[in-house]
Amino acid sequence: MENVILIGASGFVGSAILNEALNRGHRVTAVVPHPEKISTIHPNLTVVQADATDPDTLAKLAEGKDAVISAYNPGWGNPRQYEETLENYPKIVEGAKCSGIQRLLIVGGAGTLFVKPGVRLVDTGTLPEAWLPGVKSLGKFYLDTLCNEKEIDWVFISPAANLGNLQKGIRTGKYRVGKDDLLVNENGESFISVEDYAVAMIDELEQKNHHYERFTAAY
Repeated sequence: MENVILIGASGFVGSAILNEALNRGHRVTAVVPHPEKISTIHPNLTVVQADATDPDTLAKLAEGKDAVISAYNPGWGNPRQYEETLENYPKIVEGAKCSGIQRLLIVGGAGTLFVKPGVRLVDTGTLPEAWLPGVKSLGKFYLDTLCNEKEIDWVFISPAANLGNLQKGIRTGKYRVGKDDLLVNENGESFISVEDYAVAMIDELEQKNHHYERFTAAY
């Protein structure tokens, strides 16, 4: 059993990770600004109202835990999504490092995955305009900050291009793993349900297969 901090537990991806972790017997401390958004009641769940982007706060909450899992997102409708992602994610990394924990698992984006040599998904012009602030900022954080981080064992888990957007509520427990290239199926589609993305996240928590790197999970 792992004892983890989960940031963003009330969000689309975070709530799926929360359910997967609890269903597999892990202890979770969900750090959220609005506890009322979490309706789950479970003996292994502690909900804390706090600002996880404050390094001192996160360090105190994560002390003695096994890992921090971050599904942080300032909000797709937030006009400052790009700026706040780049301002706050380094603070989350700092807080995790100061806590003394060994592992930081981050819900990544697909934008920096390559669709062909030298061409990343974000550069193809195929992503909806509304997604770009979030996609570009998370990609910049990964490439410019996380890839240079050597003090904490981090993992950045990129989903398929479509994360739960085609079907919902499907947990097969099966997925493929890649490195830096976008995974597609035989029809050229890149998809994974949010439930199976959560499976991949908790599998990584348990198995510790990746270190100081990104991997991607898709069907």
